[in-house]
Amino acid sequence: MYKYKKLIASLIMIIGLLNTGAVLADTYKGHAEKFDATQQDQSELFTGQVEILDEKDVIKMTVSQVIDGSFSLEGDEFFAEVVSDVSGDSGVILPKGTLAHGVIKEQSEARRLGRNGYVSLDFDYLVTPDGREIPIEGKMSTKMHPVIEAGKIVATDVGYTAAGGAIGGLLALNLFGVEAAVASQGYTVMGGAAVGGTIGLGMSLWRKGKDVLISPGDEIRVKINTKVPLPVYKDTALKQHEVNYPGLTIKITNIVHEKDPFGEANTITLSLSITNMTNLTLSGMDLALVNDYNNIFHPSIFGDTNLMFKQIKPGDRLAGRISFSVDNINRSFWLTFCDRRTKKTLSKISIDNAYKNVSDKVKKKNDKLRKKPNYYKERDPFEV
Repeated sequence: MYKYKKLIASLIMIIGLLNTGAVLADTYKGHAEKFDATQQDQSELFTGQVEILDEKDVIKMTVSQVIDGSFSLEGDEFFAEVVSDVSGDSGVILPKGTLAHGVIKEQSEARRLGRNGYVSLDFDYLVTPDGREIPIEGKMSTKMHPVIEAGKIVATDVGYTAAGGAIGGLLALNLFGVEAAVASQGYTVMGGAAVGGTIGLGMSLWRKGKDVLISPGDEIRVKINTKVPLPVYKDTALKQHEVNYPGLTIKITNIVHEKDPFGEANTITLSLSITNMTNLTLSGMDLALVNDYNNIFHPSIFGDTNLMFKQIKPGDRLAGRISFSVDNINRSFWLTFCDRRTKKTLSKISIDNAYKNVSDKVKKKNDKLRKKPNYYKERDPFEV
């Protein structure tokens, strides 16, 4: 009986080894197939040309979290995101949405004598939307040149001293009267001005500068310090996915970035051409923008309301403009059209896809609107 059990156990072991060999063979085969698929993906993404990202290039990015010069520490890591395509002579080499890994290299809080705080950021690698990790050397700093900063401090301090002198003179005039000023040949006013000037000078010496605050949505410009060869993307590889509804044609003919009535650059105004050959009656209020975080933004009453309150009946063809106030104008957005009755999304049109066809003149105006922001927190001049 023992011999039979031993024979059966040996047979089971041999069968197990044979199955293991088969599994290993299948695994090796699968690995080879995966490699071929990767090669195919590369050919679908890139043209085969190579461009150089070098020292003259500046990449526009926005940070993913708040960087505060008074709280952030040297060595803190963060991520930033490329906000517009970086192109070479042959096409795009770094698409919008590429992530950059960064570290706070230096930081300083605001100090007395009106000296502002600053942060210096280092970037060491990029992660593209297709998963490639690219080593780089990039830098960005809010630190002013010492001569420029000293000049600004002196100009501000003179302002404080002059204001103090004027206030002191007025106080002396109100306190002692015009007669006293005449009798003393103006010495009372001059004395008041001297006292006021001293107070103003004391304020200028005591006041602190401003602390740095870089928030998500603020555009930073990162200088590249090395030459990096990068493949050129095909136009088809960078197109965002869209959803179309049979009979409903929506074409985005222009995209303009604007400021709201409060001066914030947070409004996207779209010029649209809409043809409705469905059996549905739609409305401009059924339009919305959805960003890549799935946040929804409805039409804004502070922008162009041309299409907002219009009905779009079956057979209608119309064109007009509509505005949306968004949280971060640099994100990726899709224009959606919903059926109000079913709450179903009928179509989803990529703003990024349409933006490639916008004129260079409009793009330049949009870029000017997104100029470098003020990175400093406002501080009360009397704050200790």
